[in-house]
Amino acid sequence: MARTEKNWRRWEVTGLFVVLILGNLLHFVFEWSGNNRIVAAFAAVNESTWEHMRLFVIPWIVWSLIEWIALRGNKLPILSSRALGLLVGALSIPIIYYTYRNALGVNNPVVNVIIFQVAVLLAFWITWVAIKRRWLQGTLWQVLGGAVLLAGWLLAVLWTYMPPSAPIFVDPATGQRGIPDIMS
Repeated sequence: MARTEKNWRRWEVTGLFVVLILGNLLHFVFEWSGNNRIVAAFAAVNESTWEHMRLFVIPWIVWSLIEWIALRGNKLPILSSRALGLLVGALSIPIIYYTYRNALGVNNPVVNVIIFQVAVLLAFWITWVAIKRRWLQGTLWQVLGGAVLLAGWLLAVLWTYMPPSAPIFVDPATGQRGIPDIMS
């Protein structure tokens, strides 16, 4: 096995654990911060499906950029593959959640945590396959991948501070969207 591939594999395995741990922790950080509006840029601020997607998106993008910087010059399609993983992981959360919730008529917090973990595993798997098989190889794909990651980051922040009116942004417990109105 080439040294580049071994190094990349180490980064991917480490990233898997980083994203799982950070994603689970970011569920609580906003509350732990005393509902700090700056912390809202990277931590979930309510129980909406969107905010649960952000628990995946934020650590995924941060790790993707760290990995890309660390492995730059290795000719692997890191940015495009990580962007593909971002799309698959982020979209799998609402697809799995709404499918199970509508099929069973329940909303179980334990199942929601498992959905997050499945989304992370699925995203890493698709990234692994894309890099291993050199899908989306080439400069244009890398630029596009970087643009997708940047757009994902911008939307993850923007739509928490200014959420659209779509149901995915509504906290089912409070009916609010975005950062909660907290009375002091």
